[in-house]
Amino acid sequence: MRNVTLLDIYTHPVARKFVTRSGLRHAIDTANTAYNLAVEMDVDPDLATKAAFMHDIGHYTWYREDGKWDFDRYKENDIHAIKGAERAHKLLIRLGEDRSKAKEIALAILLHTDSYLPEGTLALNQLQQIVAKADELNEQPNGNHHYLTINENEANDLLTQLDQKVEEYEAVGQKKTS
Repeated sequence: MRNVTLLDIYTHPVARKFVTRSGLRHAIDTANTAYNLAVEMDVDPDLATKAAFMHDIGHYTWYREDGKWDFDRYKENDIHAIKGAERAHKLLIRLGEDRSKAKEIALAILLHTDSYLPEGTLALNQLQQIVAKADELNEQPNGNHHYLTINENEANDLLTQLDQKVEEYEAVGQKKTS
């Protein structure tokens, strides 16, 4: 049984502000991709979709003095995964998510990119790999994926459909273990 759905997350004012600012269409596309990867890899799709949906919730906006987006400045100063992990964890706890699940989701958000890390590699668990891969599969050059648009009704419909897929997957999984 899920304590928190994607729609619960999206309708909260914090998520509305920050997920929309960083690209709602990209967040939904990444969550859908994460669902498919999670099913393929036998990883909890509830955790994967939530982490993927909120993976960019920590984005800042980087603008030049003329008001235009500065992708290079953003890449040089980016810490969105750090800010996003904290913001997502706090939001999930507020919404009533299980604390251990909230931590797993936050860690997957923290580690979905290495843009802020020093050189080297990390040993990511499967959930973290899924979120990173889902994001990578939905990226466009120069951050253009953050500017894809979606209307409110379509966003609600897609999130409701994805919530239903997760619930159906969990129901089948519970029947297998009974």
